[in-house]
Amino acid sequence: MALYISNSDVDGVLTMKGCMDSIEGIYQELAIGDAVYRHRIDVFIPPGKEDSYFRWGTMEGGSRNTAFAIRLKSDMVYWPQWEGGRTEEKYCVRPGLFCGFILLFGVQNGEPLAMINDGVLQHMRVGACAGLGVKYLARQDAGVVGMIGSGGMARTYLMAFCEVRKISKVKVYSPTRANREKYAREMEKTLSLEIEPVDSPEKAVRGSDIVATCTDAITPVIKSEWIEPGMHLTDVNGSDIPDDVIEKANVVVRLGEQTLYATIDKNKNRHSAHIDYMTHGIFSYVAGQPAEIKRIPKTKPRKIYQDDSNSTFLVDLISGKRKGRQSHQDVTFFDNRGTQGLQFAAVGKHVYDLAKARGIGKEFPTEWFLQDIRD
Repeated sequence: MALYISNSDVDGVLTMKGCMDSIEGIYQELAIGDAVYRHRIDVFIPPGKEDSYFRWGTMEGGSRNTAFAIRLKSDMVYWPQWEGGRTEEKYCVRPGLFCGFILLFGVQNGEPLAMINDGVLQHMRVGACAGLGVKYLARQDAGVVGMIGSGGMARTYLMAFCEVRKISKVKVYSPTRANREKYAREMEKTLSLEIEPVDSPEKAVRGSDIVATCTDAITPVIKSEWIEPGMHLTDVNGSDIPDDVIEKANVVVRLGEQTLYATIDKNKNRHSAHIDYMTHGIFSYVAGQPAEIKRIPKTKPRKIYQDDSNSTFLVDLISGKRKGRQSHQDVTFFDNRGTQGLQFAAVGKHVYDLAKARGIGKEFPTEWFLQDIRD
């Protein structure tokens, strides 16, 4: 029998420590060649509306000692402009609903193991990776966090930071006052921390030891002149921290290669068109007419990554192949993108094992996925 594991099931068994440990373990497998992942790929199809696009996204990975996972997402996406910049918004069917799930398979015999709603697990695995960045790069005495954003990622990021450093104070900024004040109340209660809502991103950044941008913005939200010696910086989407901020870092570490970058070849058949998608720098296949395609924000790879000597990867720090921070004054930057499919395999298998052991989740026949006709 396979398992259907809901968001509430995941929330009942998954801790931040367990999430971080499972991801760190699969990166140790990646370091010795026992794990693999495929970069995220998106497919865009115009729905006949002038303000949005249908986007189908998948990412996958697995290892010898865990499982194989593919995460699938079905979104309607649009990019509204507001006074602070531009954001990406999304929904499925109607605003407030989302569609994303993980299919988990055993690598010993290919058996389908589980279907897992991805909402809680997604937030936890992204926060966990940011926490690993802090573990390997932030100063040991880092205690003050500047948080830009007040949504789900901002919550799991802070949870993960508290697993690896003794956090004493948090300053949080969100454009909406009610949101930052709600975040402060909730996270103070959850983590027993002093959390101060502030009315500008600069106030959140200055004087902080760890700065995290957890936003949906596809335009920069912090400035290079705010960066101080000894800071550790991290992001969530790759667009809200500008290149000139990253260029101030003494140490730049990437979670992984984010995508297979490509550009449109206008001489090729239109059926093979693809673009770089701005919000995440993701390799995408796009349908639509030229005027429709122009609605989708575009980007190019960060200049600093065009020379591999300017950065390294988290897996190299975990394996001991490379070193991170060299001094108390170093500014470090952790680009928390890439290898997503591998993380879903690690955390998905961890959640599956816990659910099986505790009798949580709904069983359904494995035979639904099996057939006696060879493809």
